[in-house]
Amino acid sequence: MPRVKKERVPFGIANFDALIEGGFESNSTNLLVGGPGSGKTIMAAQFLVNCMEKGEPCLYVTFEEKRDQFFDHMLEFGWDLEKYEERGLFTFLEYTPAKVKTMLEEGGGSIESIIIGKKISRLVIDSITSFALLFEDELSKREAALNLFNMIRKWNCTSLLTLEFNPLEESLSDKAQTKALEFESDSIIIIYFIRGKEKRQRYIEILKMRGTNHSERVYKVDIDETGIKIDKNPTSLPKE
Repeated sequence: MPRVKKERVPFGIANFDALIEGGFESNSTNLLVGGPGSGKTIMAAQFLVNCMEKGEPCLYVTFEEKRDQFFDHMLEFGWDLEKYEERGLFTFLEYTPAKVKTMLEEGGGSIESIIIGKKISRLVIDSITSFALLFEDELSKREAALNLFNMIRKWNCTSLLTLEFNPLEESLSDKAQTKALEFESDSIIIIYFIRGKEKRQRYIEILKMRGTNHSERVYKVDIDETGIKIDKNPTSLPKE
């Protein structure tokens, strides 16, 4: 039987959407992986801005960022989050990993109330790294990841979770705290940040994306005053 195509949610980066059949599958849960300075937060914010430009409400949950600092940083790319906030399109929520753990135990908590009450279309959790470290053994990590992803899926919004991890140093599957997240996510996008002769250069790769005939090549990434830019032409990862 031919594959039934699901509704697509454009990421908002033209050359990236072209690599993933027009965008993420609607209501999917996606993992954006990269080391420090790779551009994960910028790319996640761009995902939300594209949505808010269409008048759809979004939620940004962070374990690390402070509101004023985050808003100021995003203004560098021309993204006035206060404007979206005033229009009821953007909700910034500072959370702790322990609160997420409590949320799972309680079955939703304040995040669920916001998502349902404001009819959130897209959700970003930046980053999920600290949450994964709350659990000691592999079984607990796997159960927590399963519960978290199941909860996100029942909210009927398309989500993007960032994970701080250097893919050049080891595989996601080598660590218990990331192995469970890798298994449960609908897609995994990796941003490499590699030292060159004069400066570091970013590259992006789609490691997996369920239900999608995605590119298996690597592409250069640049960050300018408008956000993330992805080159049209595939390339190879240079050796450090």
